[in-house]
Amino acid sequence: MERHLDEELSKLNTNLLKMAALVEEAIHRSIEALKKRDKDLAQKIIDDDQEIDEMEIQIEEEIIDLLALFQPMAGDLRLITTGMHINAELERIADLTVNIAQRVLEVADQPLVMPLVEIPRLANQAKLMVRRAIDAFVNQKEDIAKNVILSDKDSNKLRTVIMKELINDCMVKDGTTAPRAVPLLLVARDLERICDHASSIAEDVIYMIKAKVVKHHRERL
Repeated sequence: MERHLDEELSKLNTNLLKMAALVEEAIHRSIEALKKRDKDLAQKIIDDDQEIDEMEIQIEEEIIDLLALFQPMAGDLRLITTGMHINAELERIADLTVNIAQRVLEVADQPLVMPLVEIPRLANQAKLMVRRAIDAFVNQKEDIAKNVILSDKDSNKLRTVIMKELINDCMVKDGTTAPRAVPLLLVARDLERICDHASSIAEDVIYMIKAKVVKHHRERL
């Protein structure tokens, strides 16, 4: 029975890795679509979200079966419930990439209001945080999870820079730029939220490893 549980936990890790890879690729493609103003790619991101939704449901059902069949205790229980939280967080991240793709459709036929410099940087930060948060989960690395959480302040700073540029350098100086600037503001907001979800995953990982709650208590890091 114990060996069978180990096999099922390994399967859970594998499925979460597959889902995380799809989500990370969706982040990348959403920003590529924005940089190229590629409506076809943006629409593909929207269409492909169904696959991630279906994976979320499948993983959730597997987790419920694990809880019902094995009634795990202590560390195994924390690992499974953390997997459940990660599954939900990844699906929310995928939804945010759909939001970005929808913004691309809004601006694709218009010239960009400003060069895309900081937004791709924020997207790279988001991808890295998601990747490292999942790595921390799979390899049970508390130090990696801590670094993900601490790096969230950098994403907040980048979002602030982007907002100031769009508002002060574009919209305040020329109100007619607002229809092109607002979608970019929303993209920055969604990317920063992706970073927040990565931080939440990392907080859950620390709880899984140490049974220590750091959510809302970053001083405990």
